[in-house]
Amino acid sequence: MLRLSVPEEFSFAENVKYLSRSSNECLSRIDNQRLYKAVPLESGATPVMEISAEGSEALKVRFLGGTAPSRKQDREEVARYVRDWFDLDTDLRPFYEMARRDALLQGTVDSFYGLRNIGIPDLFEALAWGIIGQQINLAFAYTLKRRLVEQFGRHVECEGERYLVFPSARDIAGLTVQDLEGIRMTRNKSEYLLGTAQLIASGELTKEGLRASGGVKAAEKRLVGIRGIGPWTANYVLMRCLRMPDAFPVDDVGLQNAVKHVLGMERKPAAKELLAWAEGWKPWLSYATFYLWRVLY
Repeated sequence: MLRLSVPEEFSFAENVKYLSRSSNECLSRIDNQRLYKAVPLESGATPVMEISAEGSEALKVRFLGGTAPSRKQDREEVARYVRDWFDLDTDLRPFYEMARRDALLQGTVDSFYGLRNIGIPDLFEALAWGIIGQQINLAFAYTLKRRLVEQFGRHVECEGERYLVFPSARDIAGLTVQDLEGIRMTRNKSEYLLGTAQLIASGELTKEGLRASGGVKAAEKRLVGIRGIGPWTANYVLMRCLRMPDAFPVDDVGLQNAVKHVLGMERKPAAKELLAWAEGWKPWLSYATFYLWRVLY
């Protein structure tokens, strides 16, 4: 078992509520305020975690069905994964101080206090989710993800439950567009997914390389140079995977609709209006976006 300390500005219940927003989520499940997920490790092991709150000061990570990793480095990798998933090492106090002074954000802080920018630690999974979600509604995006995972990922059987694991870049890189026809994804998206998988599998595209590129604009430029990845997908990945606080998907329809809803506008705000408001959110653009998304999703 692992015990991970959490900051005061963390609510396990609020984060579980976020993770419960789709009944079609296939990579984790929630039961009685406990979160269950299989995590693939670099060693090849795939422990199944049960995560629960230990009061307000810690998370308890219990390993199920004999899947507890025996190696110290594997346990440390699990701890890093959970801390990254819940963004536990970010100090949210400056964000909350800023948000409470902001007309657009102050209500979100009261409604979702303790919510973290739930991450997607694996770069390929984050990019794949971004590609899958392009120009479709969230419900269908979850359906496509499930089809992809069930057909090309793997699973772990543990204590009578089946835990799915997202396919790796190597799993997808060797496929063809024809191989992906069965999941009913468009040909273009299939090509984008395959191309991205090949870049990651070859080592040409890495989290470390993006972090070293020289900031959010340089990382965005690197990503949008890849076929099928536009500014929205790039900034989404920089938010959810690279944890760049100034990533900002200004053209996101959900963000525009959230601002429209909060302000009671009759129309969606223009990008230049969002950019003007966002001046006051720096350097917390990612968290401001995530909290506004939460108003609707």
